[in-house]
Amino acid sequence: MTLTKPNTGFWIIAVIALIWNIMGVFAFLGQTLLLSDDAKAILPEDQLTLLETTPTWLTIVFAIATIAGLLGSILLLAKRKVAIPVFGISLLAVLVQNFYGWLFTDAAAVYGTVQGYVIPLVVIIIAIFLYYYSKGAAQKGWLR
Repeated sequence: MTLTKPNTGFWIIAVIALIWNIMGVFAFLGQTLLLSDDAKAILPEDQLTLLETTPTWLTIVFAIATIAGLLGSILLLAKRKVAIPVFGISLLAVLVQNFYGWLFTDAAAVYGTVQGYVIPLVVIIIAIFLYYYSKGAAQKGWLR
């Protein structure tokens, strides 16, 4: 397939995807590596308990979701087809992370409806969109 020039919408979506996924990496870092003892001290006890009882494997899944999303966004901006499987990895990790949170924790009760259900649902929808958008961009010949 011949490489064709992406339209302006492609660039807007790719830049927004990059910003979104940078925010995701910062959310991961803020919730894991950069969460200081002082920050933990001001958290409500139920939130602290939820954070401290998160399984290590789920933290790794969170890292994969955010880092793969960021890498996929960079690859999309570079117009590379490899963005598709990278976004697929991110999507899979997002699904595992959020379904675990919904089914096996009381996160919704701890954080409330918006943080417990709405935000995770938005994250899932965006991950699905980016996966399929990158596939569509490849079909249009925008990615090599």
